[in-house]
Parts: sequence; structure tokens; C-alpha cells
Amino acid sequence: MAWDGVLLGRDLGIDLGTANTLVYAKGRGVVLDEPSIVSVDLKSGSLLSVGAQAKDMLGRTPQDVATVRPLSEGAIADFEATEDMLRQFIAAATPRRSLARPRVVICVPSGVTGVERRAVEDAGYSAGARKVYLIEEPMAAAIGAGLPVHESAGNMVVDIGGGTTEIAVLALGGIATSLSVRVGGLQCDEALAAYIKSEYSLLLGERTSERIKIAIGSAYPSSEEPEAEIRGRDLLSGLPRTVVVTAAEIRNALDDQVQRIVETVRLALDRTPPELAGDVMDRGIVLTGGGSLLRGLAQRLSHETQIQVTVAPEPLRCVVMGAGRCVEDFPALEPLLVSQSRG
Repeated sequence: MAWDGVLLGRDLGIDLGTANTLVYAKGRGVVLDEPSIVSVDLKSGSLLSVGAQAKDMLGRTPQDVATVRPLSEGAIADFEATEDMLRQFIAAATPRRSLARPRVVICVPSGVTGVERRAVEDAGYSAGARKVYLIEEPMAAAIGAGLPVHESAGNMVVDIGGGTTEIAVLALGGIATSLSVRVGGLQCDEALAAYIKSEYSLLLGERTSERIKIAIGSAYPSSEEPEAEIRGRDLLSGLPRTVVVTAAEIRNALDDQVQRIVETVRLALDRTPPELAGDVMDRGIVLTGGGSLLRGLAQRLSHETQIQVTVAPEPLRCVVMGAGRCVEDFPALEPLLVSQSRG
């Protein structure tokens, strides 16, 4: 069997995220976790690096090199860069001695258009897949979090990614209610940078904003309110300057984005059929995705909805683990997947 796996290639599950891309290989688990970033030589148009190597170049590239995120708010913004990135990641996850290209399950936001879905499929085929299947991110997240999606009782999952937040109520192997809002970790980073620019006339880089959000960012007050030093470029003098900010300030900077998530969860509950809404009241809401790690977010949502809210184990990997479950047990979970025939 091991020999067959080498010759025929392994099926892959891919969480193609705005901030990070994760790849699950059948029989091996998660084999790749890289930032969804590429660096390109502007003169030749050639790809220089992808993933972590490209992220290290953020804010440090010369004029003839561009470092970009090929995906924006859950959709492909740069098709060629996405194709190049996927090709590199699929090659890294596929045995070199494979004689056949892998089947690939790719996760997409529930709110993407038909054109955006086709773009993801085309990118997968161009990157070397022999067959591309799509699964909606909330379904993959629920499967990865271990929720019983095939039961008749409803389960609500809130998947907060880098560019979008996916909210869905699932039952009987399908999505009963779903909403998608273009809010995620990257928008929080941008909001934080805008606040510091407005309040302190200090310009922050993307990496610094993310670091401060992780260090002291929160969505709900707590007994511990730490401070942090931020170093950036003074807009008036043009020189480096350091300021000290509090957790309360950063929470205030992130509040608009957090409130948008809260309001969308409320709207999803309002649109959920009464029986399933009752199930959610009993079972609670499960948070997945990197954004769920924001301190106090579960408490904030619980306070606003009066429903128990918990963060799934390994929330960063729930979506890719759900895709992985599909490739491990393909016959049983294939009905959850979408595939367009190639003409």
C-alpha cells in the first residue's frame, strides 16, 4: 500500500486562506503550513519565493521586487500568483516518485461567487491536480472541529480567518444557514495600524501590527490589561519612534471589526429556523480559525448572544483537518464536495 501511495500520488486537502495556506496529505496529516504570500521580480515577472520566505521580505524588498498576497478577502485577487503558489505547495506535498497527479479538495468561503469558485478550480488544475473538489469552509471547519454535521440537530460554527469570517448552522450533512462577512485577522491588523497612525502619528508595518494584536489584542475586558512598546516611523519627523500602548487602546482599535462579527452572528441566528436555533442554544457556538484566538472573543460573543461559546481545539487547523477528513474517507464524505466537470 505504501508503494501504491508513492506511485499514484496522495490526495490532498488544501485550506487556501487569505493569510495562510495549509496542506493535508492523505495518510500523512498536515504537511505544510505557510503564509499565503509570494514575492515577484517586477522586471522579469518571475517568482522569487513563496510562503515563509516571502513573508520575511515584507517591508524589506528593493524597488524591483513586489511581495503580495494573491488572495484578498477569501477570493483570488491575482490568478497567476495564486497558481504559482499552489503549484509550489502541491509539489512540496507530493512524493517525487508519483506517477499520477493528486486529487485535491480545496476549501472556499461560503459566500464566493460562481466566478470565484471557477477561479479556484482553475488554479488547482493549473497547479497540477488531476481532479479538484471544493468544500465550503464552514463545513470543513465543523468537520475538523469534530462536530456531528450529519446529525439532525443543528450546530453553529464561526470560522474567523485572515480575510473573512464564515458563520454557518449545519445539520443533516448540509448548511442550513450561512453568512460571510469580509472581516478577519488582516482587517484587524489594518484597523490597529490606522488607530496608531491617527492617535500617535506613527506608521506601522504589517508585521508589527500583527505582533501587537497577538501580544495584547483583546475583544473583552479582563483583570490583566498589559502594555506594549510599539516602534514605528514618525510621520512628522520621518525618524523611528517608540510609544507605549495599553490593551484597552488596542481593544478600542479593534472594536469596529469585532462588532461586525458579533452583528453577523446575531443576524445568522435570526435567520436560522427555530428548531435549529434551539439546538444552537443547547449546544453552543464553536469558534475556529486564527481570529478565534483573539483574547476575550468567546466571552464577548457569549455576552452579546447569551449562548455558550467555545474555541475548538487547534482552531488554526480545523479547516484543513476537515478537508483532510474528506480525503481520508472520500466515499463517505464525497456528497459534501462540489466538482465541476472539465470540458
